Amino acid sequence: MSKPSPEVYEQGKGMDAHNKAMREIRSRKDETYDPREPTRVWIDEDNTPDGVYQSLTIILNTGGCRWARAGGCTMCGYVAESVEGGSVAHEDLMAQIDVCLEHEAENAEDESGLIKIYTSGSFLDEREVPAETRQAIAETFADRDRIVVESLPDFVDRGKIEDFTAHDLETDIAVGLETATDRVRRDCVNKYFEFSEFERAAADAREAGAGVKAYLLMKPPFLSEPDALEDMKRSVRKCAAVEGCHTVSMNPTNVQRHTMVEDLYHDGGYRPPWLWSVAEVLESTAEEDVIVVSDPVGHGSDRGAHNCGECDDRVQKAIKDFDLRQDPSVFEQVSCTCERTWELVLEREAGYNQPLVR
Repeated sequence: MSKPSPEVYEQGKGMDAHNKAMREIRSRKDETYDPREPTRVWIDEDNTPDGVYQSLTIILNTGGCRWARAGGCTMCGYVAESVEGGSVAHEDLMAQIDVCLEHEAENAEDESGLIKIYTSGSFLDEREVPAETRQAIAETFADRDRIVVESLPDFVDRGKIEDFTAHDLETDIAVGLETATDRVRRDCVNKYFEFSEFERAAADAREAGAGVKAYLLMKPPFLSEPDALEDMKRSVRKCAAVEGCHTVSMNPTNVQRHTMVEDLYHDGGYRPPWLWSVAEVLESTAEEDVIVVSDPVGHGSDRGAHNCGECDDRVQKAIKDFDLRQDPSVFEQVSCTCERTWELVLEREAGYNQPLVR
């Protein structure tokens, strides 16, 4: 696993200070979780290079993200949902897969062509998911059309990917890039790697016959709304220029428990992004040679991307429509008086300050 340069640790500053704060915040967790139950599972539809598929999304409950145990990302609360002890046995992980297959059988008429597998960290990190489990999962889903597995760039290598591509299974590696701007990723997200490492992982995936899906983070802490908006537009375009990166999924920050973002939110120092900002990024990057999608978690709530409360569901519906059709004209069909408030925020919210509106 790559490490930040020594400079960011100097005298307790930078990432060292972030990690110390994050460890204290995460220590407040008091929940426990069953190692034989997945964190979440659901059925949806997703746009892929081969068209729209019914998808089965699985979030495995593992021992947790390696980076999060050092402190981790400012917005990510997933490690707080992980199993105590740092590891989950192969048999228990496969029991989680069985629970997900039962969920699919009970809630879908047909098997899903697309399987998406996430953990609280990296599926390709063998501390989280042993090689034996990875290979068994590849065999379990060998008869499906496509699979997505998530990983930090460190753990992406050809041999691991070929466990899936050897079954003629279209494979995508989802990388939590968050932003194409190294300074924002380091100082706002507290994530250690650089964009060049994402490019290297994309090249390795391509050599193994896989594609890459980049996950971006809309409005991490310490960015104003206009700065976050411009960072996302720039990041989508930079990802689109990376060979092998065929999809960008933009995740608006939501306020998760046991995170620095939650502390800032309670102190009035953070507001999740406007849904208008999400729509603006999608509309303005629609011509890029890459699929751009977004699924605002908790949309319309104070802790998720939201507008005024009156138009949130309409804008969310337009976003979902865009995800499937990639047609920016869907946003011409939604409007609200709160757009003017959003425009004023973009004009006047500058630098790091408390959000102008909640």
